[in-house]
Amino acid sequence: MLKLKTHQLVITQKKTFCHHASTVLPLNDGRVLVAWFGGSQEHNDDVGIYLAEKTPDGFSPPRLMASALEPHWNPVLHECEDGRIMLFYKRGHEIPDWRTFVRKSRDQGKTWGDAYELVPGDASGGRGPVRNKPLRLKSGRIVAPASVERGPWRCFMDLSDDDGHTWRRTPMIDAPKTKTPDVTDARGIIQPTLWEDDRGVHALMRSSEGWVYRSDSPDEGETWCDAYPTSIPNNNSGIDLTRLEDGTLVLAHNPVGENWGKRTPLSLSISRDQGRTWVRQCDLESGPGEFSYPAIVSGGNRIWLTYTYNRDNIAYWEFDWTGDD
Repeated sequence: MLKLKTHQLVITQKKTFCHHASTVLPLNDGRVLVAWFGGSQEHNDDVGIYLAEKTPDGFSPPRLMASALEPHWNPVLHECEDGRIMLFYKRGHEIPDWRTFVRKSRDQGKTWGDAYELVPGDASGGRGPVRNKPLRLKSGRIVAPASVERGPWRCFMDLSDDDGHTWRRTPMIDAPKTKTPDVTDARGIIQPTLWEDDRGVHALMRSSEGWVYRSDSPDEGETWCDAYPTSIPNNNSGIDLTRLEDGTLVLAHNPVGENWGKRTPLSLSISRDQGRTWVRQCDLESGPGEFSYPAIVSGGNRIWLTYTYNRDNIAYWEFDWTGDD
């Protein structure tokens, strides 16, 4: 059972009109970092990356972390084993032409180094995590869930065996073979979210087919099976999950089985059988509006969650997991 600890909006001093695609990272000292992209409207040249910090006094005013005369997209926060924090984000006017940039902090988010391109000169549509957090495996390898939107949407993984210093990409994970009659482009699978268990590494993926798709890797992310549909409805919008210490999976998603369907409700579903079956636990939002692109992480029995709140703000939740039905 999920026990609510706190629920609030992140942005108390608005510096932009539109806010979307958040990422959340709790720190060992009790602070929580939240980042998102904001500007006049998604795709516009004034869209940059913003960061706020939660302390016992609440959230700090947003600070601008990245801006240039082109749109910025999809920040992702990740803490390395050596304590460095990486802030990944995309830049580019067109999604198929994204480049991935990074800023690093060596003092738990207080100061940040200059931005650099993750894989210099890569023109494949963006390397590293595309929207959801990387997963550090038991072996220490980092698996970054990635995808491209040039032609049919397809996923791949970026792997790092040196704590995020260098990366190599896997082959593409094949897109669904089924066809959707009302879709002429933007069809396939993107934006994976990952977990590891005793059978390997697994990915759930946003799709255009009305269902969340899944792929599995038996070899620490090196190779992946063809993507296949699950029983989880999907509206062709972002999903994210976390695996708790007892093995329970918690998925944040819009349970709407329609391509480009409504982005409400926003719900939490759980699986106790390694992702084979899912039970809807609760709705975080159920009214009209857009409640989308959740980001969820966990540590111990605590769960941290953020999501887009009507493009007007970023919502923040904390839960404790009791393990009870």
